[in-house]
Amino acid sequence: MSDKLTHECGIALIRLLKPPEYFYEKYGTNLYGFQKLFLLMEKQHNRGQDGAGIGAMKLGVDVGKPFMFRERSMETNALATIFHEQLARYDQMKADGIIHPEFPKTVKNNFEYSAEMLLGHLRYGTSGGYGTSSCHPYFRRSNWPTKNLLLAGNFNMTNMESLNLNMIGQGQHPIFDTDTQSILESIGNRLDQEHDRIWDSFSGEKLQGRDLADAVGEAMDPVRILTEVSGEWDGGYVIAGLIGNGDCFLMRDPAGIRPCFYFVNDEVAAFASERVALMSIFEKDEDLIQEVQPGEVICIKANCDVLSGHQEDLPETKSCTFERIYFSRGNDPSIYKERKTLGAALKDQILDAIADDFDHSIFSYIPNTAETAYYGLLEELGHHRREYVRDQILQAQTEGNLTTEFMAELFDGPWVRAEKIANKDIKLRTFITQEQNRTQLVSHIYDITYGVVAPEDNLVCIDDSIVRGTTLRESILKILSRTNPRKIIIASTAPQIRYPDCYGIDMSVLGNFIAFQAAVAMLKDRGTENVLQEVYQNCCAQAGNPPEKIINHVSRIYSSFTAEDISTKIAELVRPSDVSWAGEIKILYQTIENLDSALPDHNGMWYFTGEYPTPGGYVVLNKAYINYYENRLGRSY
Repeated sequence: MSDKLTHECGIALIRLLKPPEYFYEKYGTNLYGFQKLFLLMEKQHNRGQDGAGIGAMKLGVDVGKPFMFRERSMETNALATIFHEQLARYDQMKADGIIHPEFPKTVKNNFEYSAEMLLGHLRYGTSGGYGTSSCHPYFRRSNWPTKNLLLAGNFNMTNMESLNLNMIGQGQHPIFDTDTQSILESIGNRLDQEHDRIWDSFSGEKLQGRDLADAVGEAMDPVRILTEVSGEWDGGYVIAGLIGNGDCFLMRDPAGIRPCFYFVNDEVAAFASERVALMSIFEKDEDLIQEVQPGEVICIKANCDVLSGHQEDLPETKSCTFERIYFSRGNDPSIYKERKTLGAALKDQILDAIADDFDHSIFSYIPNTAETAYYGLLEELGHHRREYVRDQILQAQTEGNLTTEFMAELFDGPWVRAEKIANKDIKLRTFITQEQNRTQLVSHIYDITYGVVAPEDNLVCIDDSIVRGTTLRESILKILSRTNPRKIIIASTAPQIRYPDCYGIDMSVLGNFIAFQAAVAMLKDRGTENVLQEVYQNCCAQAGNPPEKIINHVSRIYSSFTAEDISTKIAELVRPSDVSWAGEIKILYQTIENLDSALPDHNGMWYFTGEYPTPGGYVVLNKAYINYYENRLGRSY
């Protein structure tokens, strides 16, 4: 993606199903779970750079000693910082004779993260603050085991105001800084109520101390509790948690917006935001990794029983397409194929843009994340060229012109001219604060290959998505224009982003989208900008309606234009004003139809179509447009 769009959060949950001695005897380490947690998080480090956190819970800990632990960091390299500090503590305890690795119980008794349950989180903040206090996991403490809760998630809720009001109505005092705190208290309150109900039910039993605590914990049904409490939520989420009674859980939103995968064998249960992370770290084949289903809650009890359940009346599944296009790691076998298919699907538009002139067209990609789609395009162009050559040979044979000279001319030179034109091989520090100098600095993030493009050439570059167009205008097109081609064609494997996201991707400011800017500019060009005011009035009129009664009025801004109209205007808007190159710029976008065909199991496309998977999405859209029209800055949720 040429524009910087920060990734969604990532989670990791590991539940060891064997005692510590088992892992020491088989794998030669007392830190099997701890090491796997680090690797699982490291394989997902692309999903969050704002901070990291880990949590752990031990079973069978003596009364008076802690059994749940948490570490969080907002350092630049937060993940490495946390694990290095913990390993240093482990090594020091070995040196001091407190830990003896050949006796695993000494490790479990003294090292906090030698635990049966381990929870990890990589954070990108779409709401709330940016201090350590906003970093997951969140911890709710109590002397009652079942009232302790560690929580981490990849989510954003659209109805936090109503959830907070509900808690206030119950007499609680929620903290409005982050939706995570509200979700923690929402779940925690239900756990409290269930604990008290179960405890009262044992009032006639002759149980005391640990026996009573264990009995309450065994009777706890997190699946039922979580399916009930999540029925009040509106948003996209994957949430993992550790409960003080020894249960752990993972849950996914009913529309399947956010992704999560897992596997369970006789040694371990492991969950992660990305399938390929589990495949790599645990050396599992693709077919052994399962997907957590939309609306599903999976719970592993303290006795290792695995329970699951679903919310009732599930909506249509709308899994996020951006996960497949951009966010998730491209070495996942399915995602790799899909991205190649998306690149191949651009063939017809590109052929039309270059007028089938392969002799004077060079194909490349920018940025590096578009490389897989680029390979798919090259394969498809190769098929096209082979068909062309075959037809030429058959025609020449029919006409009696199949000569050596004809064949030499037909096969002269490459069929498809593929080159690496742009290189993002350095990281420049953007410490310069003056805007003019900062823009100049950003323009040098990419370097180019000189001496490849001729003045008569078309330069075609694949991008995986164009959101704001800022990087195109301020950097990429300036750099590519130095090669002095006849035409620059930027082809996006994603459609035009027209609507805000509110389920975990940080793109909720409507006025930032280059497609929206283009539509507004064309309304003004045609003298129909009154539509902007009418849409504003319609949005204001329904602002107080219940979420399910709010409709998408913003679509009117796009309704008078074709996708090609908007793309043409975008090409005008992203053209750098301070370059002397006079060639043509053309911007191409993937069609919705091609995207749907390439990703048949992931049809969550609200940022392209304006069709949101939950009522709260329309609330955010409505607010986003009001903010735009009133020139208010900031997120719309």
